[in-house]
Amino acid sequence: MPDLKFEIISSEVKPYAVMPSLSFKLKITNQTENEEIYAAALKCQVMIEAVKRTYDEDAKDKLHELFGEPYRWDETLRTFFWTIINIPVPRFSGSTIVEIIIGCSEDQALAAGKYFYAVSDGSIPLSFLFSGTLFYKNPEDNLQVTLVPWEKEALHKMPARLWSEMMDEYFPNTRWVRLQKDIYEKLVQYKSQSKYPTLETCLETLLNEALNEKLVEKQNV
Repeated sequence: MPDLKFEIISSEVKPYAVMPSLSFKLKITNQTENEEIYAAALKCQVMIEAVKRTYDEDAKDKLHELFGEPYRWDETLRTFFWTIINIPVPRFSGSTIVEIIIGCSEDQALAAGKYFYAVSDGSIPLSFLFSGTLFYKNPEDNLQVTLVPWEKEALHKMPARLWSEMMDEYFPNTRWVRLQKDIYEKLVQYKSQSKYPTLETCLETLLNEALNEKLVEKQNV
């Protein structure tokens, strides 16, 4: 019966994809000798193991929405879900390498988007948890089917810089913001009644005014 070992051997930005994507090379080794894997249909759950690294003050400020005040992080800092992907594996004997492509979003409504935006130095600890179905041939050359045990996993330290490099490659000097339709329409209406040439300059002015008001409030306290 197959005994598979999973190992993430590299991570990089996937160039020229339809959407911002990261590419991970997964090495799969069957530790049972002289046994052919006919095919595999894997499901991989990727977790961000936030508890396995330290954070500077800037990152702590940006992670406030996810984990709260730093003094409570002993209770609130946790491993959390990133994504689930399906991985088809072709026929192989011994070992093989397949590519895992994960489409990414900087949507601040998603926990992963908030986390990757906040952490820019060092590495990000990831855990790839595998399950799925294996088709293999036994020594008598009969086709057999078995399941991949849930305890199979691969750990990987992804360079944190990959996220910003990916976003800069796909959206040079820009970032994506999702707005509800009614908020967008209010912004358009405000712009049409003002002197600002674009929505961006309109939004920038409103934010600067709000930040200046906050600064004045702090100085008056």
